[in-house]
Amino acid sequence: MMRAYVLSLAMLLLLAFSGPALAIAVDSETLPDAVQESRARVIMNGLRCLVCQNQSIEMSNAQLAVDLRQIVRGRVAAGDSDDQVRAYVVERYGDWVLMQPPFKLATLLLWLGPAGLLLLGGGAVWAGIRQRRQVIEPTALSATEQTQVEKLTRPE
Repeated sequence: MMRAYVLSLAMLLLLAFSGPALAIAVDSETLPDAVQESRARVIMNGLRCLVCQNQSIEMSNAQLAVDLRQIVRGRVAAGDSDDQVRAYVVERYGDWVLMQPPFKLATLLLWLGPAGLLLLGGGAVWAGIRQRRQVIEPTALSATEQTQVEKLTRPE
């Protein structure tokens, strides 16, 4: 019994620590120049996978992310600067493709939405607490209601 428990615990630990090893997508083609490959990986880390949405294209195994990695590597190999590569991808996919979109009118909801939701939730909690504190004063029963109570509580 104890052996099964230890074995189960060991397997859980192995599973828990194996996740980061699978976090980077492996491409069959990389740039021959290590400096260019490093630049491309930095750029890829800042671009969002449009399929996964919470992963960079460097981490994703989605086919679109593979295609975007090829585009980034191609632009870096062609001699584009980091900003030119990002601008090229943003031109085709919009600001949403950036892991940190710029602060402008079109992305205002992305930047201020979480704070607005937090304020809205805090206001709702405050209103609920305030309403709960209000004591409702009992009103006197009418003559008809008093008669009905007496009929219901009178032993027969």
